[in-house]
Amino acid sequence: MSNQAPPPPPPPGGGSYGTPPPPGDGGQPPYGGPPPPSYGGQPGYGAPSAGNNSKAVWALVLGILGLLCCSPLGIVAIILGRSAQSEIATSGQGGAGMAKAGFILGIIALVFLVLQIIGFATGVIDFSGDVNTSG
Repeated sequence: MSNQAPPPPPPPGGGSYGTPPPPGDGGQPPYGGPPPPSYGGQPGYGAPSAGNNSKAVWALVLGILGLLCCSPLGIVAIILGRSAQSEIATSGQGGAGMAKAGFILGIIALVFLVLQIIGFATGVIDFSGDVNTSG
């Protein structure tokens, strides 16, 4: 009697370990199936996306600039952000988050612009850079 273990059972689908099952055996193609389809020269990555909407990118950029330095740009960011959101909804392009962020930043920049105008009109803020607290 030998102390060796019995050989392992054959793999599912026939054949032996390390070799593919014979064609037509069990209806399974060799090695688990064909490779995923190729789109645009990139195998296995699915269908190409439509890309980001350019209005969404500009809405975000102008919203940031409007918030940081030039509040009137917030108005343009609001218009572009809303336009980009409607285009993205109909075309399926990417950039919905950028459009929404640009729209929101544009609103915040517009609020700061209104506060600045009120401050200048009431004399609380003047062009000298000093804040007048007394009337």
